[in-house]
Amino acid sequence: VALGLYFPRKEYLENVYIDEPAGMPLLRIHALKDSRDEVAHFHLCQNLIISRARSHENNWFQIREKTGLLYLSKSLDREDFNMLSVGNWMPLSKVMLYVFLSSHPFQEKECDSATRTTVFLSLINATAPACSSLTARQLCFTEMDLSFHIKENKPPGTFHQLQLPSVHHLCQNLSISYKLLAAAGVPFRYNESSSSVRVTQRLDREERERYELIAKCTVREGSREMQVEVPFLVNVLDEDDSPPFLPNGTDTADAVVEFNRKEGTVLSTLTVYDADTTPIYPLESSRKKYTGTIITDDPWISETFRVEHIFDEIHFSPNGSQVRGTRHEY
Repeated sequence: VALGLYFPRKEYLENVYIDEPAGMPLLRIHALKDSRDEVAHFHLCQNLIISRARSHENNWFQIREKTGLLYLSKSLDREDFNMLSVGNWMPLSKVMLYVFLSSHPFQEKECDSATRTTVFLSLINATAPACSSLTARQLCFTEMDLSFHIKENKPPGTFHQLQLPSVHHLCQNLSISYKLLAAAGVPFRYNESSSSVRVTQRLDREERERYELIAKCTVREGSREMQVEVPFLVNVLDEDDSPPFLPNGTDTADAVVEFNRKEGTVLSTLTVYDADTTPIYPLESSRKKYTGTIITDDPWISETFRVEHIFDEIHFSPNGSQVRGTRHEY
């Protein structure tokens, strides 16, 4: 079974108002594939978690298994709100639920082992505001940063929908359209008919680690037009797929030792670059990845000399963009 499906976001945020109708779409969650043949299945397993302390049976929210659309399965009334808020005096209550992901239809027992993302819902003790009272920013984008993580060397796929399902459902007399502003040749495409954003090719972190685009939204109401732009960021996650390299091609260094050298004297150095990984913590994990060895049969040499390993983060600049890597000094 392939377990490589993953979420391009660690968390999602959405507002839920009192008395919104059952069937109301709230947000669309996406998954990206590890291999081309995988099919994503979404599932809500656990209870709602309220204020990090209590949990409550989830009677209000469901997700479509094949599309990742989270929706209201039951209208949330004031009584429900009072039950789910810590006290009924609060204007809003935050609840949390987990969306799980599998490459085949779910069995309940899988909930603990499957890949998951967190959805934070702000339950607001008021009915939904009229569309005409919302700003362009509220009509176009949620409070979430548009920031995504895509693994390198994975198949293309859709990872976000710009159009907000709830606004599209409630504000049908408004015209809301989007554009993705990006430099030519960037491997992302916006599809106007589905309002979805897709990565069009496999990414290579050693070529480029971060893409900075802009999502632009235009709201039209009669002759009125409003525009808003927000940053749209994609970080490329590393896979350990490139070997370390030596700046001059040699992996050994000779040392000439003169008499009366003090303890701690550096006799020889060897530098190794790794564009593929950055120093990880704890530092011992990075140190164990590569080892420096003195090749000798003489026990006196082994006792008298040692190889020290220090490393630091450096930047490479392929194609003019900065990519982090590690320099190891022995």
